Amino acid sequence: MQNSLNNNIIDNYCDSIWVEKGLSKNTISSYASDLKQLEKWLASRNIDIKFCSEIDINSYLAEKIDRGILASSINRTLSSIKGFYNWLTYNNLIKLNPSELIESPKIGRKLPANLSEQDVEKILNAPDCKTLQGKRDKTILELLYATGLRISELTNLKLNQIDIVQGIVKVMGKGGKERIIPIGETALAWLVSYIDLVRNQLVVNDDNLFVFLSNKGKQISRKVCWSFIVEYSKKSLENKIISPHSLRHAFATHLLNHGADLRSVQMLLGHSSLSTTQIYTHVAKERLIKFHTKHHPRG
Repeated sequence: MQNSLNNNIIDNYCDSIWVEKGLSKNTISSYASDLKQLEKWLASRNIDIKFCSEIDINSYLAEKIDRGILASSINRTLSSIKGFYNWLTYNNLIKLNPSELIESPKIGRKLPANLSEQDVEKILNAPDCKTLQGKRDKTILELLYATGLRISELTNLKLNQIDIVQGIVKVMGKGGKERIIPIGETALAWLVSYIDLVRNQLVVNDDNLFVFLSNKGKQISRKVCWSFIVEYSKKSLENKIISPHSLRHAFATHLLNHGADLRSVQMLLGHSSLSTTQIYTHVAKERLIKFHTKHHPRG
């Protein structure tokens, strides 16, 4: 009974911040997952989530650290916890906030994974294009690298967001901001072929407007995309496992390597701040320095 009440509190909190802050479904789901994991951990120790202490939360986070969970992931979890207890305090559901004095683990700024253009080429050529699934996967990989889309943007992409004639895709990114991204000839050719020859064989319901479909004809999930991208990276790259975000990193870094200006890359990525995009310049500069050192006679 207590678990049910606490789940209602967690759900009420998530509903509240969804209304107040306009956060995406994925963000809200992450918050809910973080809080329900904490609630389960506390319940196993007969502790009510509304009445836990600072020591309880620190012990929970310490266990995560001991299991090798990344500091960035722990910071996100702590952010979810702090937001929840701030809300409980503000609404007079508890008197003291047990998370108030807990500090986040310090982490260095992580640079994007280093994928060369040759690495990307190998990954793009990994799917078996003799099969429907292989053609779909190939199209997804080409589109991710050609546009720098976030994986959630790609899985939520609908047919009316693509303009085949102009060769562009319209995306609603973080914060509800629309951006227009050129697709490029190669990716566009694969996309047209997929829509005409593959999607028509996968789709079950004509009302389904999602571009990329699972083998069952439904909207493809982020999990499925993650899974096959990891498999293709294992298959084509030695000892290097990548994620969908790695192709977004490669998109930005390779543009900068070929002379694109930072502001243009910012617009294509949908970053609200240039400082977020500047992390990619570190990778680009690092590669140029290594190239110069290797090939210049006085390097």
